Amino acid sequence: METTSGPLDLGLVRAQYTPATTYLNTASSGLLPLRAADAMRAALTGMAEGRPTDSLFTDVEEARAAFARIAGVPVTRVATGASVAVYTALIAASLPEGAEVLTAEGEFSSTVNPFHLRADLKVRTVPLEALAESVRPGTALVAVSAAQSADGRVVDLTELRAVTRAHGARLYVDASQAVGWFPLTGHAAAADYVASVAFKWLTCPRGAVFFVGPEDPAELTPVFGGWVAGERPWDSCYGPVTELARSARRFDETPSLLSYTGARQSLALIEELGPRAIQAHDLALADRFRAGLASLGHEPIPAPGSPIVSVPELGARQPELHAQGLELSNRAGNLRASFHLYNTPEDVDRLLDALSD
Repeated sequence: METTSGPLDLGLVRAQYTPATTYLNTASSGLLPLRAADAMRAALTGMAEGRPTDSLFTDVEEARAAFARIAGVPVTRVATGASVAVYTALIAASLPEGAEVLTAEGEFSSTVNPFHLRADLKVRTVPLEALAESVRPGTALVAVSAAQSADGRVVDLTELRAVTRAHGARLYVDASQAVGWFPLTGHAAAADYVASVAFKWLTCPRGAVFFVGPEDPAELTPVFGGWVAGERPWDSCYGPVTELARSARRFDETPSLLSYTGARQSLALIEELGPRAIQAHDLALADRFRAGLASLGHEPIPAPGSPIVSVPELGARQPELHAQGLELSNRAGNLRASFHLYNTPEDVDRLLDALSD
């Protein structure tokens, strides 16, 4: 649930994010806000001094609740962990022998690799643009990123959900390159499963990952469940867990406490700023960059409605740009720029000036 629908509060952004470079690489890792860094430092000092850490578990629950609001799902559907690949593997483990899994070409490995590691599954890969039309009777699961890591292309989740429902298939969405700028409300609730790292567009520390499980948690077996998967975790520390959590907490991994202490603060800030305001800001910068590229004679990979812009044949310039204080990525020979809430029009123009040389 958003707390604002107006323009992005740039004063608040400047007070919380302090980039020392022209940072255009959120698709790799977002910048940590000061309030998250301060909370983590305080928690780390407490650990060094031997203070109780029980309050850090409260941070996990507050982060879980904040992600649920941002994604527009009940908190009972949200699990906390540390790896998207683990949750992909959880889904893969639930599929029957011979089940067909449909994925897109060039998907991020964490989204698809566990399906390939099960030799008894039939994994079919098609171009992203053909994904919806390729769902067929007998397709058990479609696994796709809401926005592609390599080039920012955005999938039509509404169309995909309609097609999967029509064929009785499950839909698994990796929202790692979307949540934080792309308002997931409605989409996350409609998907059967959603997984997302939080260290990119949600600007959380590495080590915090969220999983939106099925409406009926009994649909998946928590094969990696430890003591935190219990309905009463502190009573589940020894021997088999006698009662699994009645919610998606049964899919929790033991939390990296410091990461969630920071995540609690980062997610609160994202809520305060509002994903729709962030989206408008990010897309305006990306469109400014695309227009500038056209004037320089460069054509990016088409990815309308995305803050990720990938430019063919310019990836080799990444080290040169880094030396100039411009942080971007080289992905498969393409120069990938990603624009987020702490970026400005001046950042875009500086990159265009560097590319014009």
